[in-house]
Amino acid sequence: MPLEDGDTVRPRGRQVNGEVSSIPRLRGMGDPSLQSTAAPGSSRTDTMAHGWEPGPAPGDGDVTPGGAPQREWKPEEALMTELSELVQEVVKSSSWWERHGVDISILACSFLLLPAGFLCLRSAQAIPFLVGVLTLGVVHHTLTVKGSHLASHNALTESKSWGKVWAIFFIELCSAFTVEQATYNHVKIHHGYTNIIGLGDSSTWKLPFLNRYVYMFIAPLAVPVLTPLVALDLLRNVEWKAALRTLCCMFLGFYCHYWLLLHVSGFQSPWSALLCMLLTRSLLAHPYIHVNIFQ
Repeated sequence: MPLEDGDTVRPRGRQVNGEVSSIPRLRGMGDPSLQSTAAPGSSRTDTMAHGWEPGPAPGDGDVTPGGAPQREWKPEEALMTELSELVQEVVKSSSWWERHGVDISILACSFLLLPAGFLCLRSAQAIPFLVGVLTLGVVHHTLTVKGSHLASHNALTESKSWGKVWAIFFIELCSAFTVEQATYNHVKIHHGYTNIIGLGDSSTWKLPFLNRYVYMFIAPLAVPVLTPLVALDLLRNVEWKAALRTLCCMFLGFYCHYWLLLHVSGFQSPWSALLCMLLTRSLLAHPYIHVNIFQ
């Protein structure tokens, strides 16, 4: 990000061995090379309205004789402070409907479409069945992408307590990520170092060892399988209570989807239900990945 005086803002982050990890990640989850960084507590979910100011990294600034570190103001911190102030001005001048109402309405419509989607899958005819697949696919990506993004910013409600509840629901139950890691990597890293390769760069889908056609058109179908695997790897860097909570929410989310396909949609075999889960969860993976790469 060029400054007015021609200097360039340099990220105050680090990479493992100076390279970007090739582990696939979902949008906003940050680079796996940064997962060893301690995530904030679960009660510190940041909001878009309050913004944030990155603190000094270890070793930054001078230390006074009394032992208190003297903050050294850096250009990127000034830019983030200015951006935070601009965001706060927009939020304060917005109505409740603009801040929360529109997004809540979209999520509510998605929940209302769920019964219709599962019931359409009961049909033996092709058109109703495909309508059911399309409905569940759109609903799944709305809840996991939009819901998780809003929850990571605590943008669904003014209450911090309810914000935590919604974060657990959308990020852990629906998206299979731990709240602490998801919020830290998205809000602190992605937004703090947007488009800086290896830190907050927008493209979080990285499988460089694949052929370009496989990478763009076939590999995205594996997103529903890769998601829980990446999430399990992230659990190594959180407290055991948070890891246990995430595991329970992940299992509950997958099992509820599986149970509804068997008992509401009428699938006769576990494999057919699992195949339908894969189909609906990867239905919009291609446009999501392509936008994620080229944004």
